[in-house]
Amino acid sequence: MDLNAYLKHHLARVERALDHYLPDEETLPASLHKAMRYSVFAGGKRLRPVLMIAACETVGGDTASVLPAACAMEMIHTYSLIHDDLPAMDDDDFRRGRPTNHKVFGDAAAILAGDALLTEAFILLSNPNFAGSIPPQIRCQVIHTLARCAGSQGMVGGQVVDMESEGKEINFPTLEYIHTRKTGALMLAAIQAGGLIGGAGDEALASLTRYGEAAGLAFQIADDVLDVVGDQQVLGKNVGSDQARGKATYPALLGLDAARSRALELRDLAIEALDPFGDQADPLRGIAHYIVDRTC
Repeated sequence: MDLNAYLKHHLARVERALDHYLPDEETLPASLHKAMRYSVFAGGKRLRPVLMIAACETVGGDTASVLPAACAMEMIHTYSLIHDDLPAMDDDDFRRGRPTNHKVFGDAAAILAGDALLTEAFILLSNPNFAGSIPPQIRCQVIHTLARCAGSQGMVGGQVVDMESEGKEINFPTLEYIHTRKTGALMLAAIQAGGLIGGAGDEALASLTRYGEAAGLAFQIADDVLDVVGDQQVLGKNVGSDQARGKATYPALLGLDAARSRALELRDLAIEALDPFGDQADPLRGIAHYIVDRTC
């Protein structure tokens, strides 16, 4: 399959849906909605929404039914990036080649834009007008899955341990705890939500979960590697920042070669988890390769 064409097609679908679901810049308070849309439409691969769509497709689901949840996922992801860039967190000046939200709108507005995007995601997820043919029980499972993976036992918890570990020597279990939660949790949630909406049974959902766990961790390891060897112009953000802050990363703990090897092992585990599925899982297989091979 042509993975680039697949990603481009579904990215465009997600972009149109996000534009539809988000309040426009003229809606009061206009300054808040402008800040929200600034970061949502700052570019990006829309990988998490596309993973959700691909997981739905893999189990034979209708991809149109997954778009509201896919957009909600991107709102949660964008809120996390806005907050991650704040001076109290990573204090980054650029994201996706543009000034970060707080550099344009100020710290307070950036915090509130992130808060609003997180809340808007759950407004969208719980809106019965966008539920279509999704059974209420499945919709509740999807809401629970995304909330759990975004909260204190998921992304937010991983961010806390990441910050607490800066400048310290940590062990391998702590590093995996950070990575599987700070980044991996939302990617796993995207896969699980797509499977649930697509009608996955218990066995299919278990296979998708194994894929999501391996692919999510591989993605973060690849990010760690790119922070060491990546091109700043291609990445659209500063490189070398992890080392400068004393961040807990795979290259820092295991070395660059071992980190690359671990990412490849995880890629293979992710692809192996898709064995029960046929050709419909080819997009997920392609994305597993893309996660490890990407340059941005």
